[in-house]
Amino acid sequence: MTTSHMLSAVIPLIADLAQDMPERERLRRLLAALRTLLPADAVALLRLEGEWLRPMAMDGLVPDVLGRRFRLSEHPRFAQLLAAGQAMRFAPDSPLPDPYDGLIANHGQVLHQLHVHDCMGCVLQLGGAPWGLLTLDALQPGRFADPAALALLQAFGNLASATVATAERVRQLALPARGSRLPASPGLPPERELLGQSPAMRELRKNMALIAASDLNVLITGETGTGKELVAQALHARSGRAHKPMISINCAALPDNLVESELFGHVRGAFTGALSERQGKFEQAHQGTLFLDEVGELSLPVQAKLLRVLQSGQLQRLGSDREHHVDVRILAATNRDLAAEVEAGRMRADFYHRLNVYPLAVPPLRERDSDVLLLAGCFLEENRSRLKLGGLRLDAAAQSALLTRDWQGNVRELEHLISRAVLQALSRAPQTPAAPRGALRPRMLTLSAQDLGETAPRAACAPAAAGLPAGMPVTAPVTAPDAPPEGLRSAVQAYERQLVQASLQRHNRSWAAAARELQMDRANLQRLARRLGLA
Repeated sequence: MTTSHMLSAVIPLIADLAQDMPERERLRRLLAALRTLLPADAVALLRLEGEWLRPMAMDGLVPDVLGRRFRLSEHPRFAQLLAAGQAMRFAPDSPLPDPYDGLIANHGQVLHQLHVHDCMGCVLQLGGAPWGLLTLDALQPGRFADPAALALLQAFGNLASATVATAERVRQLALPARGSRLPASPGLPPERELLGQSPAMRELRKNMALIAASDLNVLITGETGTGKELVAQALHARSGRAHKPMISINCAALPDNLVESELFGHVRGAFTGALSERQGKFEQAHQGTLFLDEVGELSLPVQAKLLRVLQSGQLQRLGSDREHHVDVRILAATNRDLAAEVEAGRMRADFYHRLNVYPLAVPPLRERDSDVLLLAGCFLEENRSRLKLGGLRLDAAAQSALLTRDWQGNVRELEHLISRAVLQALSRAPQTPAAPRGALRPRMLTLSAQDLGETAPRAACAPAAAGLPAGMPVTAPVTAPDAPPEGLRSAVQAYERQLVQASLQRHNRSWAAAARELQMDRANLQRLARRLGLA
């Protein structure tokens, strides 16, 4: 490599240090420059967070890698790189498994060609402590055999350290001014954080950063399985109350006859079985956070009992005349449209407005673009670790299948689907005849669309997708209609417009009633109507 070639790659990066640019773009340029200097099939930048490594940027790896979190104790190559403290290369015949086996973006390679055969990396230092790793991988043995490659990587690592230091300073300066990015959450395990880079998730994080440090009550809304509890945990962990407990209550499981005891506590003898004095959830959460999950399930009498403590912080234990004062921040979550519940008389308006001081809407997975692959990467790594697998990957058809599902169960549905698919794929993996079934794990396990249950086009096996009412029995094969002359998209929009118009007319333009009939969230129905030109 000529000196001019090296300078042409490095000089723009030095100039970038003085520029204000998004962190993702800064890191992307860093990795792109590295690939022009060293012949790697994939490069990655990983940040050290306790015992975990988090991918911050990558080039040449499959998309789900950005959602994975690598535990150092399970990845000896990463651990050795950190221990070395400088650039090092692993021998092509190293017995240590490579974390990226099967995860390098392939271009038609068969499975046995996807193993990493040459690997090197270096530690990035920040303030005298290890910040993370810069890794390079190649499918061809001997790709990094040139002795000059290590020296070049070490020199580049110093520049990379300056780049991440600049990114850190820019981020810290931007936080007070814009609040657009949440700081690291010490209270959440890295594998259970809020993952996603879609515009919808960036907007959610922006609002969370704005409200996290305040004491305002927050109403977290969203469909089932979207991660509302994770949002609540993140808000608590980043608040001034993080050093105090966050107490969670499943409101759907609160029986009316025990609600006062559970929430406010009781004194000895207050009722049969009350053998000792007991604090309620509000007192347990004093100076901390109380999370009311499924708050829309509370009955009207229970709402009335909660209203006083929400207004004044004053409560009485059951069977006692003594007043107790509590300082509690309320975070509530629901998958119901509470404004519609107020309109229907199933929720008190004063109770609703006490909760809905700052609303946060968690987007459904179908509105989060390719976040599904990042989340899939998180769940794949969890399953790989739990089942002691060498590697776990999605083939191209499986990735496409994940991206085209409608995800009615959202992130929870994805998590369960990945777990089932791993077991399906594992059952097909060859076993050693002399070993008990499951005793020998394959070095790499690949999930196919078949493992995900995608054995036929979704429209062919779901009556609703073919335009039939949900639940209608299909007694004969449905003949495929001719292609509509105006095109599929226009035909679908026309049918949607017809359904929405008819439902609104039947319910006298009541959005809440129409949404219930169409089995949609009211806000989603109104957005659909605006898109169809009906509102």
